[in-house]
Amino acid sequence: MKIVIDTNVLISGLLRPFSSSGEIVRMAASGNLRLCYDVRILSEYKDVLLRPKFSFDPDDVQDLLSQIETCGYAVAAAPLTGRLPDADDEPFLEAAITGKAEYLVTGNSKHYPVSNRKGITVLSPTEFLNKMRK
Repeated sequence: MKIVIDTNVLISGLLRPFSSSGEIVRMAASGNLRLCYDVRILSEYKDVLLRPKFSFDPDDVQDLLSQIETCGYAVAAAPLTGRLPDADDEPFLEAAITGKAEYLVTGNSKHYPVSNRKGITVLSPTEFLNKMRK
């Protein structure tokens, strides 16, 4: 299954491995989920993961990003026709649309108005896991 995960889900999953986000990160790391991404998403993941406040080991960050690149689904995302409330969220929706992802998983669904989603289902980590379990 192809999905896009917002940076907040990745960070939350790494900081709280037994949370819903943590389970999603484990599923992606094990290859049970394919993460759609583009270069902007990988760059944001890297920039945020390497912030000193998180204290992640840079080698571990690089290993995670390499895993995403190896097992994920790279796209050259087309730009949205409408703007999102936060322009920093646009690469995630663009990658989901271009990559025909089944879901965009985020802790901030309000940042993705229904009118801009182009058929992409946006779910919280808990909603996504509940859907997966059914």
